[in-house]
Amino acid sequence: MARTRLYRNGVLEKENFPIAEISDCVNDPGAVVWLDICTLDDDAGLDDVEEEFGLHALAVEDAAHERQRPKLDHYGTHLFLSAYAIAIDPGTSNLETSELAIFVMHNALITVRKDRNFDMDEVVKRWDATPELVKEGAGFLLYGVLDYIVDGHFQAVQDLDEKIESLQDDLFDDSRDRVREVQRKSFDLRRDLILLRRFVLPMREVLNGLMRRDVKVVNDTLMPYFQDVYDHVLRATEWTESLRDLVSTVLETNLTIQGNRMNLIMKQVTSWAAIIAVPTAVTGFYGQNLPYPGFGHNSGLITSSLIIAVGSSVLYWVFRRKDWL
Repeated sequence: MARTRLYRNGVLEKENFPIAEISDCVNDPGAVVWLDICTLDDDAGLDDVEEEFGLHALAVEDAAHERQRPKLDHYGTHLFLSAYAIAIDPGTSNLETSELAIFVMHNALITVRKDRNFDMDEVVKRWDATPELVKEGAGFLLYGVLDYIVDGHFQAVQDLDEKIESLQDDLFDDSRDRVREVQRKSFDLRRDLILLRRFVLPMREVLNGLMRRDVKVVNDTLMPYFQDVYDHVLRATEWTESLRDLVSTVLETNLTIQGNRMNLIMKQVTSWAAIIAVPTAVTGFYGQNLPYPGFGHNSGLITSSLIIAVGSSVLYWVFRRKDWL
């Protein structure tokens, strides 16, 4: 079901009325209309919206199709922007996105949700929490939506930061299962950060375009609020970039640690091989079919045994001193 609201002179007058009644309110300069539809529930409703508001066909096409990049398009009578709400699923720890298309007019705001994950009730609560700003019109309604979206971006970045911190604690764990877990989590975090950057970074252009004076969406009263949202976008973007570098550092550090551990193992194996080479050389030498000092006597066995013991002990002492064993 489509959700509708009508504000008149800054006061909520009615809500959940039929879409067909919107045209009677749009021409009222003191009225502000909000319409929310979900394409999964009412895909055909976009045709009614296009007719009621006189929307551009290209904008309606973008609103009907998924996977649009965050952007702001200017048309003759309205603006069209697309954005993504982002959250970390507490159950799976995966990054979840929810696409939203928004039409902005002088006294109307239309939100088109591409799925049911976007919590529009939370946006309505934010509107109702500041009724003194409702009189600012559709610009205030747009601020509430964007503020909720950007707060979600910021929270997602913070959650990823906490996951990276826990990953750093496991980085120097020598257990085999932990090493594999660090590698898997590192690649998962890098994938999530790339996806997050794809949706967070273009929001700077969207906010910049909305705050332009010639667009006439943000007035002097709303400008500080939109600047606050823009500041959050910048912080989320910079934080995302720094986390990407940090995850890359974690991956490189993990590979370096594995290489160092492999070098240590190779040193140990090589040292033991050198120690074993001494008795191998002696027994090989004395095993030739040639007479040697002590051949056929007990002194020969004692001499070879002493050479093996002394040579191996010296090598063991040298390798231990060099911390190779």
